[in-house]
Amino acid sequence: MTTSWSDRLQNYADLPANMDRLSMKKYRREPYHRVFVNRSLAMEKIKCFGFDMDYTLAVYKSPEYESLGFELTVERMVSIGYPQELLSFVYDPSFPTRGLVFDTMYGNLLKVDAYGNILVCVHGFNFLRGPDIRERYPNKFIQRDDTERFYILNTLFNLPETYLFACLVDFFSNCDRYTSCETGFKDGDLFMSYKSMFQDVRDSVDWIHFKGTLKEKTVENLEKYVVRDGKLPLLLSRMNEVAKVFLATNSDFKYTDKIMTYLFDFPHGPKPGSTHRPWKSYFDLILVDARKPLFFGEGTVLRQVDTTTGRLKIGTYTGPLQHGIVYSGGSSDIVCDLLGAKGKDIVYIGDHIFGDILKSKKRQGWRTFLVIPELAQELHVWTDKSSLFEELQGLEIFLAELYKHLDSSSNERPDISTLQGRVKKVTHDMDMCYGMMGSLFRSGSRQTLFASQVMRYADLYAASFINLLYYPFSYLFRAAHVLMPHESTVEHTHVDMDMESPLATRNRTHCNDCKDMECKRNQLTRSFSEIKPPNLFPQTPQEITHCHDEDDDEEEEEEEEEDSSSSIIIIITIIIIITIIIISSSSSIIIIIIIIIIIIIIISSSSIIIIIIIIIIIIIIIIIISSSSSSSSSIIIIIIIIIIIIFIIIISSSSSSSSLPGVVVTVHCFISGLIVPAEQSGPLPLRSTFR
Repeated sequence: MTTSWSDRLQNYADLPANMDRLSMKKYRREPYHRVFVNRSLAMEKIKCFGFDMDYTLAVYKSPEYESLGFELTVERMVSIGYPQELLSFVYDPSFPTRGLVFDTMYGNLLKVDAYGNILVCVHGFNFLRGPDIRERYPNKFIQRDDTERFYILNTLFNLPETYLFACLVDFFSNCDRYTSCETGFKDGDLFMSYKSMFQDVRDSVDWIHFKGTLKEKTVENLEKYVVRDGKLPLLLSRMNEVAKVFLATNSDFKYTDKIMTYLFDFPHGPKPGSTHRPWKSYFDLILVDARKPLFFGEGTVLRQVDTTTGRLKIGTYTGPLQHGIVYSGGSSDIVCDLLGAKGKDIVYIGDHIFGDILKSKKRQGWRTFLVIPELAQELHVWTDKSSLFEELQGLEIFLAELYKHLDSSSNERPDISTLQGRVKKVTHDMDMCYGMMGSLFRSGSRQTLFASQVMRYADLYAASFINLLYYPFSYLFRAAHVLMPHESTVEHTHVDMDMESPLATRNRTHCNDCKDMECKRNQLTRSFSEIKPPNLFPQTPQEITHCHDEDDDEEEEEEEEEDSSSSIIIIITIIIIITIIIISSSSSIIIIIIIIIIIIIIISSSSIIIIIIIIIIIIIIIIIISSSSSSSSSIIIIIIIIIIIIFIIIISSSSSSSSLPGVVVTVHCFISGLIVPAEQSGPLPLRSTFR
């Protein structure tokens, strides 16, 4: 039996009386179905869902796709002069992870935190220890802003080249034919710097993507390299019922068409038994050759694609949005214009932390959903290796016990070396569960650079966007409270403030203790003027002050109120005009009134509509008085119009002053300024204090 909403709400209302809230357990979906939240997002406010294609809609199989990219890149490197021995290397998926930083000066792969502190350092296949790291990086720290030297390998497409960097550095450092140097290697009189090697790898990767055979080989065997999920058409069709859906990919149309055709190649439509639909029918707008992240800035020329030949039609596209047409280039501003949406109306779903998420968030204010395929393994280790996490917590308890009764007067130094060694061993075992470079999100207790970027720029994230299928489109994704150490490690028990250090003098009186304003007034020790300021102290807010979880609710409500007020005013005005038409038989007046109706409709979105309507009504009165032969009819009409004007003014005064016409606000302020409260009466200052 299903419980109705009213019953459930009533049960919640009765909850404090019949149940301890602490015994409640929040319902959570299965971990592999979850969408995780950094910033609250109300799905019912979303008007558009945007998608990237590569590694988002089209997820490439691992390690098959990375192995293909690695092999083609090595072949390209050999073709431009690198040793034939490199062809012996085989891609090892257990070594690389996303988010590593390559130091083009020393040839090291670095795993760093958000501030540039080095967590792991690898030279080739050799993991460096403390002294070796400090030799190159004295403070175990790098300047991440030095983009000329440090290159962040943030995307899934970077995994093959990440491993290739390690292979090349290890090969040239250990091969007898070459002499290893601090910033490169020598072959006789020839010197190759790590920076030059890095640039050759980057050029080779770009070549196989844009000029080589990577896409061709992928399309030849889509079943081997691309994941196809039967739930994809179902989710997109449901999205299309509640919002608009668009695709913005950097890939060209021919490749996009083949990949998307494969993804939607089912004998049925969104549901078994329904008619099959072509992939383009699931999208309201399709953009290829987007050139992200440039797409989120100035963008490129918007052109139309000839879907028969795959070629671009000449000229810039300037028409309205047309369903089924494929566009090339453009920008995020153009997308907003075509879809009739603004920044926060759009959720953009992608895998690229920089090209998809960071730029769409910083430049356009779009809501962001980051797809992190590695999250599935991260959750698997988190749950299956829980014993290691529990052991770490136990070791922290033992460490606290050793220092339990010691303070600054103690000379005793507990031997914690064994405990520290065990902590390092357990942390290492945990890291190796994820791969040689450890977790994508952390190294021991420290979060990685990638983790900090996810938390900063991704509103939502999940292993797959398909997880949205398990949430209603009215769902409120609410961010969990992020606790600081003084909140997460301190129990909710009474703290004796008298025991606190006298140096802690920044205590603020609780708001509830300051409701009586007289207690504050008594704190005044002097007054230079008989004129008192209108507010001596701020008053404790009685309404909600924080707005970070509201998603612009108040602004939207104000807009709705303004729209409804304008609609009421327009309706009332039209009723007046119809009344005049009925009473008056003059054809000239009827023509004038029709023109007035058109003017009112045109200006209905104006913020000064009330003033304009009143002016129009006055003009109508003058016309009627001058043309009507019946004075009694004129008087009746004038009385009706005066009543309506009063009604309009009442409506306008009930709304906030920010939504009132400027003239009304000015008059209101002028009248208010003439009224001086009794407690502020007294001699006026000789010189104005206002500029």
